[in-house]
Amino acid sequence: MPKRIAPLTPSQVQNARPEPKAYKLRDGGGLFLLVNPDGAKLWRWDYRRPVTGRQNTIGFGAFPAVKLAEARERMRKGRELLAAGVDPGEQRKAQKAAAVERVTNTFAALAEEWWLKRQTEIVPGTAKRERRMLDTYLLPYIGDLPIGDIAAPALLAALRRPEAAGKVETAHRARSLAGQVFRYGIAIGRAKQNPAADLIGALASPKGGHFASQTDPDDVAPLLRALYGYEGTPVVAAALKLAPLVFVRPGELRHARWADIDLDAAEWRYTASKTGTPHVVPLATQAVAILHELQPLTGRREFVFPSARGKGRPMSDAAMNAAMRRMGIDSDTMTGHGFRAMARTILDEVLGFRPDYIEHQLAHAVRDPNGRAYNRTAHLPERRKMMQAWADYLDNLRSGTNVVAIGSRRSA
Repeated sequence: MPKRIAPLTPSQVQNARPEPKAYKLRDGGGLFLLVNPDGAKLWRWDYRRPVTGRQNTIGFGAFPAVKLAEARERMRKGRELLAAGVDPGEQRKAQKAAAVERVTNTFAALAEEWWLKRQTEIVPGTAKRERRMLDTYLLPYIGDLPIGDIAAPALLAALRRPEAAGKVETAHRARSLAGQVFRYGIAIGRAKQNPAADLIGALASPKGGHFASQTDPDDVAPLLRALYGYEGTPVVAAALKLAPLVFVRPGELRHARWADIDLDAAEWRYTASKTGTPHVVPLATQAVAILHELQPLTGRREFVFPSARGKGRPMSDAAMNAAMRRMGIDSDTMTGHGFRAMARTILDEVLGFRPDYIEHQLAHAVRDPNGRAYNRTAHLPERRKMMQAWADYLDNLRSGTNVVAIGSRRSA
């Protein structure tokens, strides 16, 4: 019969002195005080694992922070777990892992990881603006929350602050920024959902004379799929597919002439309607394919997109917008002119192309430091690469392929 162990007394624990070798003072039930040569007094508990029956030892803390009574209470809770078939040691490991998870997988931690990668891909000015937005509008309100705990209402509550202050556009940009962080988390397996995508339509629409547009990739993807699913006339269908690829002014697209398009050189040359200056649109392979498909239908006419109501006239200015309305894309979501804002924002903030390349491609009046207007061929090779990268990016968005920033890392 095993020898009965007399329970320890508080004075025995208090007066235990270190010796050259560590020794144990047993309290019974597997609980003991380990006294180390350095004077440390550590509570330990020996128990048998519920499945294998093998002995295991776990710690209950150090004396005097943990008194004798508290050590016994911790052993009692451990026995309750054993009685329920739970291994106390394994439960403790799971709890520690969960605690680490809560600290390392917060929105702030994920945003910081995303930011370290992001800032190497964009120009310093954009990087500074996005960092300030993170620090001002997102991290103070959802930064400490675990990624898995952030649902749409929590993110919306943060975005309501700039919205309530009249900064509606800022609120929308903050939502887009949060969406990029969540998408990054999903890509690397640290997040399962993107609550920013669930807030489409939840914020007030920006006021003013801006054309409706979509500038968040999560919003652009379904828009592109809708455009490619249009079942109307081939001419309007081609215009809807081409509009986001070339992002010219709607009137310029409607008035496009076959004489100005060189499919072999993959270029469209015309005079910009707003500035009155010559302009060149490099055509990506996707744009060339759309025009090749349309050419047998309208190639013998003057206009690439002729009117269905009369010869010698271009497609009406309402045709594209009307087609989008029939597909359920309302005027607060996208207009023909909105493709320009979409391209400008994503080429800069997501793909990281130089702003001057983008401005040239938008046919804006870009001038050099001496006030002279740049000619139409300025940065043409770089713009050609940009337009192909843009078309590839839109294809990936539309097909649901995992999209990463592919723009050039800009230099001065």
